[in-house]
Amino acid sequence: MSTAYTREQIEEALVDLPDWAYIADKIRREYRFKSFVEAMGFIVEMSFACEKANHHPELFNVYNKVFIELTTHDEGNKITEKDMDLAQEIEKIAKKRM
Repeated sequence: MSTAYTREQIEEALVDLPDWAYIADKIRREYRFKSFVEAMGFIVEMSFACEKANHHPELFNVYNKVFIELTTHDEGNKITEKDMDLAQEIEKIAKKRM
């Protein structure tokens, strides 16, 4: 189990994730791809990283847009290292497709 980050720790970690925002005890990001197929390919590829980390995002897809929210449910729906680590992995996957 991870320990919940303080507001200062979250802000510090988000320096390396500039397109992510901290809102309502979640970190969020919207991705826009060239097409629906690219967006779905991203979701599928991302799912393997999520499963490997045993950490699963809340996500929503509309055509070429993918909305992701991360929070650690086991830690009372707070932000932890698990969220930041997974966000970094998701960024790597997205950059290959954008």
